[in-house]
Amino acid sequence: MSDLLKLQPANIWKNFQELCNIPRPSKKEAKAIEFVVNFAKKHKLAYNTDAVGNVTISKPAVKGKENNPTIVLQAHLDMVPQKNSNIKHDFERDPIQPFVDGEWVKAKGTTLGADNGIGVASILSVLESNEISHGPIEALFTIDEETGLTGAFGLSDGFITGKILLNLDSEDEGELIIGCAGGMNTTATFNFKKEPVKGNHIAYKLSLTGLKGGHSGVDIDLGRGNSNKLLNRFMWNADHFFEMRLCAIDGGNLRNAIPRESFAIVTVPDQHAHDFRQSVGSFHKMYIEELAGVETDIKFTAEPVSIPDFWIDKSTQERLLDSLYALPNGVIRMIPEMPDVVETSTNLAIVKSDESQITVSCLLRSSVDSAKKDLGNMIESIFDMAHAKTIHDGEYPGWKPDLNSSVLKLMKETYKKLFKKEPEVKVIHAGLECGIIGDVYPGIEMVSFGPTIKHPHSPDEKVNIKTVEMFWKFLTEILQEISQK
Repeated sequence: MSDLLKLQPANIWKNFQELCNIPRPSKKEAKAIEFVVNFAKKHKLAYNTDAVGNVTISKPAVKGKENNPTIVLQAHLDMVPQKNSNIKHDFERDPIQPFVDGEWVKAKGTTLGADNGIGVASILSVLESNEISHGPIEALFTIDEETGLTGAFGLSDGFITGKILLNLDSEDEGELIIGCAGGMNTTATFNFKKEPVKGNHIAYKLSLTGLKGGHSGVDIDLGRGNSNKLLNRFMWNADHFFEMRLCAIDGGNLRNAIPRESFAIVTVPDQHAHDFRQSVGSFHKMYIEELAGVETDIKFTAEPVSIPDFWIDKSTQERLLDSLYALPNGVIRMIPEMPDVVETSTNLAIVKSDESQITVSCLLRSSVDSAKKDLGNMIESIFDMAHAKTIHDGEYPGWKPDLNSSVLKLMKETYKKLFKKEPEVKVIHAGLECGIIGDVYPGIEMVSFGPTIKHPHSPDEKVNIKTVEMFWKFLTEILQEISQK
């Protein structure tokens, strides 16, 4: 704690440290909600909650600014719960352990929660400050942004009144985000029959670990390995050459994170065991060579384990492995007018089995609705051929950019005045709540910005200390500039 409290701006890092002490994985934000409500009570600020758990806190304008436009400051309370497999951490009970590493703040073996904890901490800092000249402020804290956008979807007319919204959930300092991709979940289910393990077989636990993972939107164009695709590639070959049988599979755990680790329990006949193990080594070497310069710590192992209770029936195994091999993954198309921005992508996020089913979950993103639906149909057609049941749900709209926004113009001018350079105005491939908020509150002007956060949604997440200071300076200046208009 002492490390963070030595940093500037002290108020942001104090509030962020308090957030780190509060377990708040998506869909488990009750303690974070309680925290911001108690914050409002402590500072004698009006607050309101809605049926889904969103919170607003209102701060009156400073004297003389009462008639200025109300500014909505928005961030989400939840965080992505990801950890390295060798770390013992319960995200529903244990605090995050942040530490300073040179120019960055990181966490010990887990996601840091700077996404979107720095945004939340900054809003709290505005609410408690007596040094900012501003008009009326509404702080909007939403829930469950990372796994379902439940908070944004649950917003009702009148919960906020401001016509200008600053979303504090972007991750590159110096960028002003004015548009984002929409998304959709596609989930396939394979029902299987249990078959008794027969004959002389050796069982192995396959483990593919050490990948970087990351955000399935902003990091999807980095060419990082997808552990589900890589493990399936090996198993497809082992099925063909070593009579491998699949008993259980567990790959990835969040739809919006590129999977870093995948595991499977398999068996092979005694006579193929030696060649099977050699093949694991060959594939390990091949993965390292193919992903050189992108992945630096790939591990692929086969550890002998006890013979399991059953095999997944052969037909389901083959249909699963074939469909996963054929499934598209990664970038599908770039935006022609903005060739450095992804238009459409898909992430093979989760593959898990239980006692009777195998579930495959993908997150599709696109800034073009028709392209998103076409990609969903493409994936569904693959699963149809594999006789799996497919559903599409959780669809959310993209955020259409408004290049003529007066708030955007003011923010560009203010940024240049403060830092003597032009900010980048961008559309991003990640999903932001702004698209949904814009549907609920038509005509609201929105811009998203934030400090530099690298590798969100992975245990490598880190936030740059200097950019937090720049972000705070920019945010407080904007509140004062907008108040003058």
